[in-house]
Amino acid sequence: MPSDPVIPAAARAAIPRTLCLLRLSALGDATHVVPLVRTLRRAWPDAALAWVIGRAEHRLLDGLEGVEFVVYDKKTGLAGMRALRRQFGGRRFDALLQMQVAARANLLSAFVSAKRRIGYDRARSKDLHGLFINERIPARPGIHVLDAIGSFCEPLGLRQDEVVWDLPVPADARDWARAQWADDGSPTLLISPCSSHALRNWRSDRYAAVADHAATRGWRIVLCGGRSQLERDTADAILAAMQSPALDLVGKDTLKQLPALLERADLVMTPDSGPMHIANAMGTKVLGLHAASNPARSGPYSDRRYCVDRYDDAARRYLGKPASALKWGTKIEHDGVMDLVTVEDGITAFERFASAR
Repeated sequence: MPSDPVIPAAARAAIPRTLCLLRLSALGDATHVVPLVRTLRRAWPDAALAWVIGRAEHRLLDGLEGVEFVVYDKKTGLAGMRALRRQFGGRRFDALLQMQVAARANLLSAFVSAKRRIGYDRARSKDLHGLFINERIPARPGIHVLDAIGSFCEPLGLRQDEVVWDLPVPADARDWARAQWADDGSPTLLISPCSSHALRNWRSDRYAAVADHAATRGWRIVLCGGRSQLERDTADAILAAMQSPALDLVGKDTLKQLPALLERADLVMTPDSGPMHIANAMGTKVLGLHAASNPARSGPYSDRRYCVDRYDDAARRYLGKPASALKWGTKIEHDGVMDLVTVEDGITAFERFASAR
């Protein structure tokens, strides 16, 4: 069982009765917020906690206990922001945790009434973020996104010393996942090939080559992904390039079933994406493919031993300097950057896991 956070006397004297979290997207970052929710609930079980969240992220996390979700659809624009204010019905929160710096999220936060408005430190602020907050989290460069989000409890007098996800996965979702393949002792490599950032995606023939290698070692190959045309086309290209059979589940699961599906895999191969972080939260090891983004900042939080890291190579080739000289969080989303990740890189990372397993 997770231990309760240590609450300093000053924090006990000013226990918030109402808290509002604002983090709309994306799936991976919403997953990173869950440990913060767990920390807040353990410290203050009687506090009312609302979370302003995006539609897809709500579908993933619906059922998270102790949270009132308030869904904002970005397509609704200013009208949706006004509707959100009406939904709150004049409530004034003791504190707003404004955990997103994009312009839309900053503007949306203005429709949430709160005494304390806690946002990012100056180095991570953008899009006029500072105009919408009156307090900032500590400036700590060089930390993972999850730890940055976790530090939002620090102005409230808490510390996130323990990371607990326990995502809300219904029993019927796990039943569906168990029905997709037999428990016959064969290890499973699940490939989720697409990120919402297309320039983070790897070539289909390279996925196929690593998958075929795993298949020769007796592994089952499973493909998963959403219902977009890109994901369908990518999966078709992988299947066409493979010499071995694979189970194609692309477009067949829901966001509630996805965590259960990722949980069943022995290893998930994916670029920097939502499924990477959901798999990690479910306790599954991840073979992450990184060149466009820094795995130390946005890789699988719990275990990066099986990741491919070509971020420094990308920094030197595309930006003319080593990764250590870049501003923390710099993305190198250039055409061809993921070609720095070779098939040999993928196979070597797979073999690291297979040997450890």
